[in-house]
Amino acid sequence: MLVARSLVLFVLAALAEIGGAWLIWQGWREHRGLWWIAAGVLALGVYGFVATFQPEANFGRILAAYGGVFVAGSLAWGVLVDGFRPDRWDLAGAAICLLGVAVIMYAPRGA
Repeated sequence: MLVARSLVLFVLAALAEIGGAWLIWQGWREHRGLWWIAAGVLALGVYGFVATFQPEANFGRILAAYGGVFVAGSLAWGVLVDGFRPDRWDLAGAAICLLGVAVIMYAPRGA
């Protein structure tokens, strides 16, 4: 149950952080305006709070693992939102990152 909760939180954090960064990008680079930027800033703030709900108590471990989720999530966002087509190396890199997430977060540890 804790692993499922942790995975859901990683997905929510990815949506908030990647979505927030994308909104800021759209507001600034695509000239969509300050409301887009403000929404992005709020979403990034939500990301910061979502991470605090992880069952793991070590900030460094959570943030390190989230880095792998961010890599894979960013590629997925690009596919779903921007029409990006990752190549096999993008996919291999994302798979390696997600394997790293699994090792960092869910490897059995001694008491």
